[in-house]
Amino acid sequence: MVATFCYQFSIQAVNPLMNGYARNLGINSTFAGIIVGVMSITSMVLRPFAGNLTDRISKYRLALIGGSLCAISDFGYLVAYNPTWLFVFRVVNGLGFVLCTVCLATWMAYLAPRQHLGAAMGYYGLLNALAMAIAPALAVSLYQHLGYQFIIVLAGLSAVAMVIVIQFINNRAQPAVRPADQHFKIIQRDALPVAIIFSLLSIPYFVTQADIVMYVAERHLPITVSWFFLCYSLTLIVIRILLKNYFDTISFGVWFFICIIATIGYILLLTIMQNNFEMILAAGLMAVGFGVMVSVSQSTALLLAPMEEQGLANATYYLGSDIGMSLGPIIGGILPTIFPLKFFYPMMLLIVPLTAILYLSNRRKLNAAVQNN
Repeated sequence: MVATFCYQFSIQAVNPLMNGYARNLGINSTFAGIIVGVMSITSMVLRPFAGNLTDRISKYRLALIGGSLCAISDFGYLVAYNPTWLFVFRVVNGLGFVLCTVCLATWMAYLAPRQHLGAAMGYYGLLNALAMAIAPALAVSLYQHLGYQFIIVLAGLSAVAMVIVIQFINNRAQPAVRPADQHFKIIQRDALPVAIIFSLLSIPYFVTQADIVMYVAERHLPITVSWFFLCYSLTLIVIRILLKNYFDTISFGVWFFICIIATIGYILLLTIMQNNFEMILAAGLMAVGFGVMVSVSQSTALLLAPMEEQGLANATYYLGSDIGMSLGPIIGGILPTIFPLKFFYPMMLLIVPLTAILYLSNRRKLNAAVQNN
């Protein structure tokens, strides 16, 4: 979990500053945007390969490679004084990121007893949430006083810390089967319904992440929008601590309907909000609607997959997240050009019937995941 926090901190500290850093080096806005996005594209394309490797090679070795690549890319940013090298190091960062995400999550699942997998992945998600809350806030506040280079060095040292921390894990998680026994697969079929459901539920979250500042500004709302994701993260931390013992005993369907109701709630609140209280309430409901589903979907994907395909199941789950992360900003950019701003969030409600249909079509398998383990 400490290793997870360290690598995630290294990623999240750099991401919000990369556009400005690229522009500061004299790179035009179009190519700067490409440089920012190429890391996510790299990780999305390489997910299946990372999943297959995780099931064939020791988790320690892959985590070591992934953490080292993150450190190399971070320190590489410091000497990348032209667009080509900055682009190359972002690709390297994407490769390190995809190896770390798939490998460490699978390693965590490997170390945890199957009957406590939900709680384990809840803690894993908790450390991710902490890093995603702390790193961007710290980076944005410090770079104005200490410069981009200081934050990049801090991120690089965090990646190095991740490499050091994994040396203290005695169980190196060797693969359960020989490489010759496995064929290359792009997705883990049993985990696919969960990944698609999670992908759809993640779209409003990533739309909000990309466009809430614009949305509040365009509506001229007297709201402190910087509080939104801080309140979201704090609520999520509390929820995961309180519910950690229930992730392994309550079936997917119960969590799904709770999350759907919360999703409808936060979308409606963001539609009508006029003050900070309504915004904070929306952030809290988003922590339930999206944040809880992060842990539930990941643990369910792992429980549905056989032990020899845990890495591939994780890769399939993260592929769903990547799709939501990619589609969210695109959808958020298109909607205001087609519909008035008052329809911006109501259009997100279209995901509700789609996810309901997917769940109802697969409910027996999804609900049996907890019961069978």
